[in-house]
Parts: sequence; structure tokens; C-alpha cells
Amino acid sequence: MVDVIDVLLVTTLLYIGVIWIRRTHAALVAFGVLVLGAFYLGARAAGLQLTAWIFQGFFAIFLIMIVVIFQEELRQLFERVAMWSLRRRQRNPARSTPADILIQALRDLARGRIGALVVVPGQQPITRHVRGGIPLGGALSVPLLESIFDPHSPGHDGAVVIEGDRIARFALHLPLSHDLAQLSGHGTRHAAALGLSELTDALCIVVSEEQGSISVAKDGRLRRLEDPQELGEILAQATAPPRDPAARHPWRDALASNWSMKLACLTVVIGLWYLFVYGSRPVQRTFPVPVTVILPPGYALEKVEPDKVDAILSGPMRLFYLFDQNQLQATVDAYMVQGGRRTFPISEENLRHPKDLTLLDVNPAQVRVAVRQEETEGGSPTAQGTP
Repeated sequence: MVDVIDVLLVTTLLYIGVIWIRRTHAALVAFGVLVLGAFYLGARAAGLQLTAWIFQGFFAIFLIMIVVIFQEELRQLFERVAMWSLRRRQRNPARSTPADILIQALRDLARGRIGALVVVPGQQPITRHVRGGIPLGGALSVPLLESIFDPHSPGHDGAVVIEGDRIARFALHLPLSHDLAQLSGHGTRHAAALGLSELTDALCIVVSEEQGSISVAKDGRLRRLEDPQELGEILAQATAPPRDPAARHPWRDALASNWSMKLACLTVVIGLWYLFVYGSRPVQRTFPVPVTVILPPGYALEKVEPDKVDAILSGPMRLFYLFDQNQLQATVDAYMVQGGRRTFPISEENLRHPKDLTLLDVNPAQVRVAVRQEETEGGSPTAQGTP
């Protein structure tokens, strides 16, 4: 039961990590790390000690490099975790009036082909991601929004932040996204909206002055609205008060989506558990090992009893997964047959086996050889062999 819980927890963490990598567009960096890891494992397997040592030094500072490379994304992740833990706090219920005002104002701006950028913050703070801006605190109204985004207004190029039924700030500068795939054919406003949505859970609404269209950016995804009615539904979701916790089913909703990715993560984790957890358990295995006899010149082998011995090896189970017993060989140095000796011991010194495995015992611990002396014309040849 403990192993099942362990696998499920690691699967959940891996799935969250994969989703985080996809949303932060860090897939190329992750792929580069995997390539370096494959080179390191290959260097170790091939016995390239200097190369493996260099890679080992790299991975020793890998965690520090991850913090430096992904400091912004990690901070965002910790903010999401903190906000998730505070979701039970009640917030002021949003009225439908601000959403209606926004819909009307944005539709008018789109019809007039006047560019606009509106930010509706979510639960995560956006202050550290934006620059500039002028505090306003005015009541949200269609004339006020249209006057802010009027091309002759000094702040029309910036973004407006809506908090409840008030316009908190205007003329804000947002971080720009570098997702060229989604930004193809779009301008700076779309890049700013997508950039903030990649870093926070804010809803960003863009009106294109070139096309007169309305697009929304949420959770790192930019989407053009074909039907203005969709904007009302999106704003209703963004400004709706939290549902009754008793009526929510977050676990059921989480389990019912993205099954293929979850199954892939579960498969990877089960493989890692089988390799590193289950595979680390010590086991003993017995293998038959052929006996090779080395004779001095002038002698020929007639018989060796027994011709195979049983070697009892111990080590982590994973070392036996792809173990090739042909690696095992017992060699008997029988030069003492010249003095009449016929029985020879077999120990760890003359039984070749992988260094990662421990030789516990050899059964039997000695072999008996039968030889004959040869007569040759040109001298004494060296006789050795395996029966």
C-alpha cells in the first residue's frame, strides 16, 4: 500500500511538472537537460571516465542552474501554490454590471477599430509583472473606457486594470510574450496580453485596431473570439464568485481530463519505481559457470570434475534484469599438475564476475582434473582447454 501511495504521489508531481513545462514554454530547456543526461549515462556505460566526471560536475550544480534559469517560473509556481491554499477565503462577489459594461465598451471599440487592452486580475498578484501606469480608481463606465483608449489620449497604448467595478490603473506596460507560434499575425497588444497570461492567472482582453476583432489570453493561450457572445461567458467565469466548496468536485474534474498525459506519467513512474525502488532490493542468484583449465606445456586435459560450478551472486535486483551469465567464467591455473597435484580450489580470485555483484559462494569449491603427458617431435606444446 505504501508503494502505491508513493507511485501516485510521484505521478502527480511529474504530471504537474510536465504541465508547468508546457505552460512556461520550457520544453526546449527540458529536452536539452535530457540530452545531457543521456550523454552522461552513455559516457559511464562506455567507460569514458573523464567525460563522465565532467558531466557529474555539471549535474552537481544542476539545481542551482535550474533556480537561475527558471527563477521567474518557479516564483510563479510558488505563488500559485500559495493562492491555492488560500482559496477558501471568501472574496467579494462580483456583480454582473461590470461585465456588461466591459462587453458594451469592447464591442464599441471593436466596431470603431480602436485598439484596447483590458486586464481582469485573477487570484495571483500582477504588480511585479507590470510597469508604469497611472492610478485612477474611477467607476467603470463605457464613456470612461472609450476616452482612455481614444487614439488621442496619452495612455491609449497601455493596458487598463479592472478591479471589481472600478478602473484601478491605466497606461500600464505588460511583459511581452515570445511565443511566435501564437503571435503570428498579431501585434504588440496581443504579445503583452499573452505575456501577462503566461505569468499569472489574469484574463487579458485585446481589441485589434487592424482587424476590429476581440481576442482573449488566459493561462498562456491566445484565442480570437468569433462570436462576441463568448466574451460575456468568459467574463462571467472570470468575475464569478467561488462556488460553494460542498458543491465542488475538484478531484473528479482533475481525474476526468487529459488521460493520455496522466497515463504516460504513470507509466514512467512505474518504470522508475521498478528500476530504482524495487530494483534496489538485494537478492541472490545462482548461475552455472563453466570451468576453464590452463595446463603447463606438455600436458593435455582429459577430464575435469565437475566441468561447471554454481556461483552464488548477490546484489541489487536491477543488476540482474539484463544480466548475461556468459560474463561469468571460472579459470583454474593447473600448472601444479607437474608436481602431481590434481585438485584445485575455485575462489573469488579465479572466478570472473561483474564488479557490482558480490560473490557469496562457489559450489563445489574445488575441481579435480585428469591429464596426460604428451610426447611431441619438435618440443613441448602448451596444452589448455575446456571440456
